[in-house]
Amino acid sequence: MNLLLTLLTNFSLTTLLVIIAFWLPQLNAYSEKTSPYECGFDPMGSARLPFSMKFFLVAITFLLFDLEIALLLPLPWASQAEDLNTVLIMALLLISLLAASLAYEWTQKGLEWAE
Repeated sequence: MNLLLTLLTNFSLTTLLVIIAFWLPQLNAYSEKTSPYECGFDPMGSARLPFSMKFFLVAITFLLFDLEIALLLPLPWASQAEDLNTVLIMALLLISLLAASLAYEWTQKGLEWAE
């Protein structure tokens, strides 16, 4: 009996929410609402807009640094290891690599947005 009551309640609430979701939106449509894209680009213009390559380079740099920093996440648990010297040397090597990579990006002006 409890299972039947639960199923009936769930079905009723789901049906009610679906009906409200169809009736609730406003029926008046305007040009921005019917536009296929809402990201600021004109959808009726050219599809071949030039993008700055700098945007992609900064995004890839961010992903690389983010993934390398994720390698440091298990460090607190690794400090429980029996051979603590190896863990600390590897962590120091990784942090040094991150610092050297950041210094290289900085000197090559890879982090500046203006062209």
